[in-house]
This record gives sequence, C-alpha cells and structure tokens, in this order.
Amino acid sequence: MNIRTAINKAKYFLESNNIKSSGLDCELLMSKVLKKDRKYILLNLDKNLKKKSFDNFQDLIKKRSRGKPIAYLIEKKEFWDYEFKIKEGVLIPRPDTELIVEQALNLTQNKSKLRILDIGTGSGCIILSILKERKNYTGIGIDISKKCIDVCKINTSKLNLANRAKFFKSDIDNFIDAKYDLILSNPPYINKIDLKCLEKDIINFESKSSLYGGIDGLSEIRKIIDKSSELIKINGKFILEIAHDQKFNVKRLLKDKGFYVNKVFRDLANNDRCIVSTKI
Repeated sequence: MNIRTAINKAKYFLESNNIKSSGLDCELLMSKVLKKDRKYILLNLDKNLKKKSFDNFQDLIKKRSRGKPIAYLIEKKEFWDYEFKIKEGVLIPRPDTELIVEQALNLTQNKSKLRILDIGTGSGCIILSILKERKNYTGIGIDISKKCIDVCKINTSKLNLANRAKFFKSDIDNFIDAKYDLILSNPPYINKIDLKCLEKDIINFESKSSLYGGIDGLSEIRKIIDKSSELIKINGKFILEIAHDQKFNVKRLLKDKGFYVNKVFRDLANNDRCIVSTKI
C-alpha cells in the first residue's frame, strides 16, 4: 500500500469517529512514523509503505480515533515561534496562552535585564519563548509535576537556554526565593461544572491537575496571587491567564494583595483571557 492510500483510508476512519482535523492529523502521524516532515509526505504520496510502518501508522490512527490528542501522539507542539517536546501528563500549549508571551514582550521592550518566575510552567513554553526573545533575561519555572520538569529540561536543552533557565519541582506554597521583576502563570482555572463539559480529547487525556481549579475555579489562582505578592518586586509586573468569566473576581483578589490592574486582554475568540497587573 502506498502513502496516499493509507492516508485516505485513515482519514475516512477518523472522520467516521468525529475527528475534525482528520486530514492534517493523518499527515502528521505519517510524518512521525516515517520520521520525515510533512513536505516529504506530500511529495511522496505514491511511495510504498513497509508493513512495519503501516502497522505503526494504523496503531496511531486507532489511538487518535479514541480522542488521544495529536500532540501526545507525535510528542511535540508548536507554540509562539518554537517547537516544544510534549508528553502525556504535560499540559498541551494553547494558542490563547501566547497572549502571556505577547504581553510580557510588550511590557519589557525597554528592559535590558529581568528575572522571571513562571508558576505552573508545564512544558516551559511560556518562559522559554520569552527568554529566546530576550537574550539578557534569566528565569525560573516551577511545577508540582516531575514529568513536567523533565520535559522542561529537554525543551531548555533544545532551545539552548540551559545557562539562563532553571526548573524546579515545587508547589508555590513551598517556594522560597529572591524577588522577581516579572511573574507569569497559566494556572488551573476550570471550575467543577465546566470541567465536565470539556471535549473528550481534553478531559480523557490531559492532566486534571493542570486544568481543575477547584469548585469555583479560583483555588489555585488565590494561592498564586497570594504568594506572588511576596515574591515580586515593587513595580514588578504580574501576568496571569484566567477563564472567560473570572475577570471581576481575579481583579478583586489582585487588588486585595497590593496589585494595580493595568489591563485585561482578550483571546482569539474575544474572551477575557489575560490580566496584566503591577505590584504597588
């Protein structure tokens, strides 16, 4: 069987299982099996597949048909301008989270050196993207998951940032360090009701500890704001990702801990998604 036939059959199978991005997914999974990029796949559709390659492709297609995210199957995800290693148990980076990177870079255009803290760093995609853009900055990322920290270290090495980025397994409550110029966080913020409504490829496969923010979705945000108020310098900037309906509650929490709320930014779907504040 050639590549074209294998992909077409797999695409039909994924479509019958309600996988929306079936065509692209098939090409990406074939790329993984053959260890070639998508361009090679598209230029070699008539090339015959070896049985082992076809069997491996079929196995990945079956997993995708059950909703397993493509990022976990190919073990990578594009974010900002870079490619990040991803494994099961590590939150998959979302385009909306690029808002944090965008605002961090906007706020620091005239700053030559900054020390950054990323709370709940996941794959390290936020802080590492910023450090790639700002050559004199240094940063620390923390996460309660050892798997996340291991993945962060792989991504740090891939992006040649080992001399400027360090990652530690730690809960924010137990993290003690010097003051930071900029603190960032994409915390778990989904409430109990909304958690049940997530798509199957999220709720069945991604780490609930990276998503669930307690009954009201604010339990982790409260802790992070509280601790950040101690770890940030006066006039330091704090950038926090939030759920679409949390703006007013989070603004109140920030003000109670001595932050001035600069602005709330909206995501690609025009939902409130990112709050920028300053420690006063």
